[in-house]
Amino acid sequence: MTTPKNNTLLRALLRQPVEYTPVWLMRQAGRYLAEYNETRARAGNFLALCKNRDFATEVTMQPLARYPLDAAILFSDILTVPDAMGLGLYFSEGEGPRFERPLREENEIRALKVPDMNTDLRYVMNAVSSIRTALDNQVPLIGFSGSPFTLACYMVEGRGSSDFRQIKTMMYQRPELLHHILDINAQAVTAYLNAQIESGAQVVMIFDTWGGALSHEAYQEFSLRYMEQILSGLKREQDGARIPNVIFTKGGGLWLERIAESGCDAIGLDWTVDIGDARRRVGDKVALQGNIDPLVLFAGPETIKVETEKVLTSYGSGNGHVFNLGHGISQFTPPESVTTLVETVHSFSRQFH
Repeated sequence: MTTPKNNTLLRALLRQPVEYTPVWLMRQAGRYLAEYNETRARAGNFLALCKNRDFATEVTMQPLARYPLDAAILFSDILTVPDAMGLGLYFSEGEGPRFERPLREENEIRALKVPDMNTDLRYVMNAVSSIRTALDNQVPLIGFSGSPFTLACYMVEGRGSSDFRQIKTMMYQRPELLHHILDINAQAVTAYLNAQIESGAQVVMIFDTWGGALSHEAYQEFSLRYMEQILSGLKREQDGARIPNVIFTKGGGLWLERIAESGCDAIGLDWTVDIGDARRRVGDKVALQGNIDPLVLFAGPETIKVETEKVLTSYGSGNGHVFNLGHGISQFTPPESVTTLVETVHSFSRQFH
């Protein structure tokens, strides 16, 4: 068992005592950093960046060279899994991800198979191993996947969507077809996250980006149910070390009590939720991660400090808080704003521990 020199994040996720509140940011390796853009230009395109072990390692490490963050997160994309299923992922400049062969026909849906982690997704595991070596046990490495429902949204729609008309039509007219996709996705994500753990990930996170687009009943049936299936199959220990897990449903504030019963170790919160209220609602069942509005980082340093302190004060004294944004960092964020945020979290939070 090799424990990171800074294991504050691991302890916080397991609601153990810490000296300060740890902080990392969703999309912390990304387009707001000049060095990322330079590496991406050398790679040629986004997919080439993801699929090259050395480039993926390089961009994962870049924010850690700038900021005293308490974790690294694997540089990859949530759509690697459906890409490995043969749907033909590509990125259209300025329009985001698209699939050449979205799932619309029943025969295509019935033919869907779990990809082979050792061949189809070996490049991801190679990146995880390489990043762990580069980190040299300084901080933990977070692995991740999209949720079954979020992956299905892209797989059925073929791209991002404002109304999810295709997948919701399937959900209401042919629910058995959507359940088939979701079951295959859940099996694939379970294998994918376990392979990341075996390759060196020390925390895993499930990004349920579009679960909040569902109705109350549909969320339980088509999103949370399949995340619970994954959690029941996840490795909880590797090499004698506990592997915490996090579920993040954007727009999921209505269902915190139910998510807390899913078997997860921590819940990620978007910025629409008061974290103190969320803590009261879930009690001591899970840790909480979040949840400042990412657009606060466009304000001046004094405002960033004030808003950061509000989140920390709302959570209050005690353990079980990982500071993060309520969603991913914007590509237009001034890098110096992140310096202010991280310094404020590390200094101001000590009074609560």
